[in-house]
Amino acid sequence: MAVLASRRPTRQIKVGKVLVGGSAPVSVQSMTTTKTHDVDATLQQIAELTAAGCDIARVAVPNQEDADALAAITAKSPIPVVADIHFQPRYVFQAIAAGCAAVRVNPGNIKAFDDKVAEIAKAATDAGVSLRIGVNAGSLDKRLYEKYGAPTAEALVESALWEASLFEEVGFFDFKISVKHHDPLVVIDAYRQLSERCAYPLHLGVTEAGLALQGTVKSAVAFGVLLAEGIGDTIRVSLSAPPVEEVKAGVKILESLGLRPKQFEIISCPTCGRCQVDVFSLAEQVTEVFSGFAKPLRVAVMGCVVNGPGEAREADLGVAAGNGKGQIFVKGEVVKTVPEADIVPALLELAEAAEPS
Repeated sequence: MAVLASRRPTRQIKVGKVLVGGSAPVSVQSMTTTKTHDVDATLQQIAELTAAGCDIARVAVPNQEDADALAAITAKSPIPVVADIHFQPRYVFQAIAAGCAAVRVNPGNIKAFDDKVAEIAKAATDAGVSLRIGVNAGSLDKRLYEKYGAPTAEALVESALWEASLFEEVGFFDFKISVKHHDPLVVIDAYRQLSERCAYPLHLGVTEAGLALQGTVKSAVAFGVLLAEGIGDTIRVSLSAPPVEEVKAGVKILESLGLRPKQFEIISCPTCGRCQVDVFSLAEQVTEVFSGFAKPLRVAVMGCVVNGPGEAREADLGVAAGNGKGQIFVKGEVVKTVPEADIVPALLELAEAAEPS
């Protein structure tokens, strides 16, 4: 696959069975929205995330009841589980003991965190667990907020590197870093600075990005710029939407940048006055039928014959529809013409025999 830039060299860490950094593929993460102490609901959502292409799942641990549920979740989760810890360092130790693959700690709001670094590092080392130093604009250390007057890129980076230095002092290096902000431009600036100042793997994220459309656009802009420069080792698209949608967006971003093999891809025209078919509905039907297809497949859906044949030439399958019928293409060559109602079944029939691009 063609890529825009070579990956920036980083240390490599393990998050359970998933390698992050170094030459490892860029991984996709998400976070469950269930109450973590509801073990069955949490495991069900992790299973849905896994099916959508998620590599690592993070769960919130705001209280003791959630911490007590971690062992049951990690024992049955099909992908590595990361515990998200705020305010209480004791949950870090419980998460490590429970078998979590990694622990996310937020230096801005864990009480007495700096005093616990040596203990956390020893516990993590003994258990083979990695950490994420996760800095958020909304929970920046008060000292840095007063110094910079706002959660600037420089403030985020200083917070992350300060905490990294504390772990370095006790000989612990198995961590990745994130510096998240709601503004993609600040995110780009911060990660560029980090990539110049350290060799730790970087977890990319635009926090509080918004609803599905806005959040996906913000994340795609920030991730697209950074990953095209070789910066970033794992990503989370943060959305005010079901977490499966985060995974779908993250996977598509990586596929679009040539950083993950393409699975199903639909090529559909933007529509215009030439269209003689409802392209939107037809494209949705095709997407529904072929999503989760067992092998990589590129399908073109065109609303007229002007650009249809040319656009469909690079697809495995294609249709140029109009006047109540559709011309079906395989590798750009017309193989049949069918009534409009038979377009999707005809594509599905040919799909099994099609050679992927």
